[in-house]
Amino acid sequence: MQSLYIAGAGSGSGKSVVVLGFMEMLTAINQRVGFFRPIVNGNIDDDNLTTLIRHRYDLPFASEMLYGCSAGLASELVASGHYDELLKLILNRFKLLEEKCDLVLCAGTDFDGLVPSLEFDFNADLANNFGCTIVAVVKGFSHGQEETLNSVQLAHESLINRGGDLLATVVNGVHPDLVDTVRRRARAAVPEAETVYVLPFMNTLSQPTIGEIAKMLGADWLAGESDGYSQVVTNYKVAAMEIPDFLGYVEDGCLIITPGDRSDIILASLSADASANFPRVAGLLLTGGLKPAEHVQRLIDGLRRNKVAMLSVPADTFTTALGVYRVESSILAGDERKIAAALGLFEDHVEVADLRQRISKHHSVRVTPLMFEYELIHRAKSERKRIVLPEGTDERILRAAEILTLRGVADLVLLGDPDKIRRRIGELGLQLDDIAIIDPVNSPERDQYANVYFELRKHKGISQQMAHDALEDVSYFGTLMVHVGDADGMVSGAAHTTQHTIRPSFETIKTRPDTKLVSSVFFMCLADRVLVYGDCAVNPNPNAEQLADIAITSAGTAAAFGVEPRVAMLSYSTGASGKGEDVERVREAVAIARARRPDLKLDGPIQYDAAVDAVVARSKMPDSEVAGKATVFIFPDLNTGNNTYKAVQRSAGAVAIGPVLQGLNKPINDLSRGCTVTDIVNTVAITAIQAQQASAKQGSGAQTPADSATPSPAQKATA
Repeated sequence: MQSLYIAGAGSGSGKSVVVLGFMEMLTAINQRVGFFRPIVNGNIDDDNLTTLIRHRYDLPFASEMLYGCSAGLASELVASGHYDELLKLILNRFKLLEEKCDLVLCAGTDFDGLVPSLEFDFNADLANNFGCTIVAVVKGFSHGQEETLNSVQLAHESLINRGGDLLATVVNGVHPDLVDTVRRRARAAVPEAETVYVLPFMNTLSQPTIGEIAKMLGADWLAGESDGYSQVVTNYKVAAMEIPDFLGYVEDGCLIITPGDRSDIILASLSADASANFPRVAGLLLTGGLKPAEHVQRLIDGLRRNKVAMLSVPADTFTTALGVYRVESSILAGDERKIAAALGLFEDHVEVADLRQRISKHHSVRVTPLMFEYELIHRAKSERKRIVLPEGTDERILRAAEILTLRGVADLVLLGDPDKIRRRIGELGLQLDDIAIIDPVNSPERDQYANVYFELRKHKGISQQMAHDALEDVSYFGTLMVHVGDADGMVSGAAHTTQHTIRPSFETIKTRPDTKLVSSVFFMCLADRVLVYGDCAVNPNPNAEQLADIAITSAGTAAAFGVEPRVAMLSYSTGASGKGEDVERVREAVAIARARRPDLKLDGPIQYDAAVDAVVARSKMPDSEVAGKATVFIFPDLNTGNNTYKAVQRSAGAVAIGPVLQGLNKPINDLSRGCTVTDIVNTVAITAIQAQQASAKQGSGAQTPADSATPSPAQKATA
């Protein structure tokens, strides 16, 4: 079952009622339900909603696991332009909790930490990156029907525009007479796949209790029975008059605010509450830090029964009155009256059985760049591998190495002159004191690797001395480390061409038994999904057999990294409409791939628009299970693929991770010479995961590598 994110569409939406209702429903059908707050003001233990949920559902998690970060830190990161870093920080905390749960219920921000106008979008971004479906809560309190319906539509449009996966909308606090009308009109305004629930306004939930006011103001409890905490405050009075006039203003459920030395007001209030001729008094709030006179306090303490709560605050009367006015109603832990009212309201107006069914069937296929990157790091850390980085003096490599080391992603080996590398690390102020550094020129293993390389290549006419000389090159040295098992994978290319990076692997590591061709893919991380593009870096003009091999291998790579493969074999023509040598080559490749892997969802020839756009797909290939929803795109040649990936990367703001080489028996991956530190981090994580998979195959008794490979000439696309 998918985790849920409940987001208020504005301040004071009454989100707590909805959170409580969902939590009650989910815990009834799941053993391990977690609760998470992305941002909290102050200490998590002071957050009313978190305390309520922990107390009622006995959550077994430490406080620090239940929130992302403080509002202060969030504001600092946003103000300094580090919005993505804020998302990553909160995402990491969320994932730590999610690992221990069947699902997590997230309660969005309260519109009192960040810029309110941006906060709903912020919640949508968080929900997307968490992989949660969203429940939007729209405020209906004191709003007219048209204003409420406009709010529903705006919330819906905002979420859809942000790529949100909306499960339901709850309109909270609608006038009871308008509930049916608002429900009908709101449901007509949203797609059939979603639904709207409408909760009527309820006085009990809209008014604060003595306990809520006491907590918000930090008041001391002086007198009154314990159930006084749950007394609802319907209004408040600042008492400054003489007793005869004051008594005329007492109303049922009022909180009387007065200085602590006004014994006359205190005693009159207690008498009014006890009298059958006067309204009930909810409580007394004494200001100025003043306490009742000794004899008055003694009299109060001796009352056989006193339902009137008596509180004390240090602030003056005016400041205290303003503070009380700002207190918003919430639901405190232990307030069984409000809890029961909230659950009753939710269950009366939400079709719980239908909602449960909707939740169980609702599975989002959305994958955001942050989600994808997080999963890469998480999977790489689960079984640390040793990755060699031949370009040890490159600044980007060193900065990435620090990040990878601090996060424990992999055990790294840098190649190069140790003195130069250590000097560069010092100049950059990096924490890489314990990283392994090997100089290929003077390494004791150089002779061993040279002998291995000589045995592999002597049939090609190389001599022992040529093999020894070749091992001075960092790419050959790093590749031989991988070949003999001294490293699990290699990442290079920040300062070298693709040909220089991967040629040694063709000569030593070679292709897997089930693969005839070394090819590449890019993971294209769009705003709400990850697509796989191949081949955009290695094979210039693949024939039909090679295209089929690229398609099958790319589908396997996609599946290995959590992308469900639906393969589109691209061409300038869709279906049977086009003719020409290039189209026929793709058509033949489709036939070959289908014959080899009939289980794959694969179609072509198909144009890019028909592959991604459902409307175009219905008109051009209505019977295809790939058209309109493709996830793996196989380009007919390197020219098309390389230009397309760069166009999408630059024009659509996509994050392009790769090229990721596929087909080799052990992972060697190439970097673009224009790569960023983040690109390197992601590529190392991918290489580590590929190494995990290679180890698993060897452990299951897979065949030994083929003795020869048939790669086409590797060519680096211009940066």
